[in-house]
Amino acid sequence: MAALIALVVILLFALFVASQTIRIIPQARAGVVERLGRYSRTLDPGLTIVLPFIDRVKPLIDLREQVVSFPPNGVITEDNVTVNIDTVLYFTITDPKSASYEVANPLQAIEQLTVTTLRNVIGGLTLEQSLTSRDQINTQLRIVLDEATGKWGIRINRVELKAVDPPAGIQEAMEKQMRAERDRRAAILTAEGSKQAQILDAEGEKQSQILRAEGSRESQILRAEGEAKAIGTIFQAIHEGDPDPKLLSYQYLQMLPKIAQGDANKVWIIPSEFTQALDHIKGAFGAHDDDPQPPHVGPRPV
Repeated sequence: MAALIALVVILLFALFVASQTIRIIPQARAGVVERLGRYSRTLDPGLTIVLPFIDRVKPLIDLREQVVSFPPNGVITEDNVTVNIDTVLYFTITDPKSASYEVANPLQAIEQLTVTTLRNVIGGLTLEQSLTSRDQINTQLRIVLDEATGKWGIRINRVELKAVDPPAGIQEAMEKQMRAERDRRAAILTAEGSKQAQILDAEGEKQSQILRAEGSRESQILRAEGEAKAIGTIFQAIHEGDPDPKLLSYQYLQMLPKIAQGDANKVWIIPSEFTQALDHIKGAFGAHDDDPQPPHVGPRPV
């Protein structure tokens, strides 16, 4: 019975020694080994063997990028305005040995360093610059923090200002100013739109008048060309037909009544060619040249 108990104790002790000897380090983790209280080595991911009761493995260190958000801090700007700023920090542990022995509490040290650096940066800017220069502030913070935390084995990847909140009174005044600025821009855009509309209307009217004038000119040209062609055609027909004076006289007499047409024609004068036309007509009906001439006709009312 005693032998069995001793065997069980030895077996349990062997299992305990084995568990202390064989260590498995997960991926993206690192382990710092101390031998007899002094730094020995850094364990990489995978299977490793340590000396039990001599080597001690400290808590594993996460090598992935970590995110920490700090509570709002009151910061005074150059123009003596207190603003509350929330910051978000992204960092990575690059040297587990330095992170274990160079600083006692890395997160607290980073937080205090961030607050101090933020006050120094914002203290040299006005409120308007603080609200509009976030990229510049983030860059300055990252450079200063990365330089200070480099000896701790920590790399600052990015610093972001999550919120910049001015006092309520100043925020209300800024909102009023923004509304006034938007109203001013809206009025300017409305005036510009009205101006452009008037310009376009004037341009349209101008083009319309030009087109009407061009249309009228083309119409007159075509009308004149048509009349010229008609006259040419009539002249050619008359020239080819070789009419005698009797036919011309007859046509002339037919055109005389048209001269008297119209409400404004109260009196009209018979031209002297009228007697020549009558002579030709008389000749057409067989009249002789020794017949007495018709008396001279003077003006008469219509």
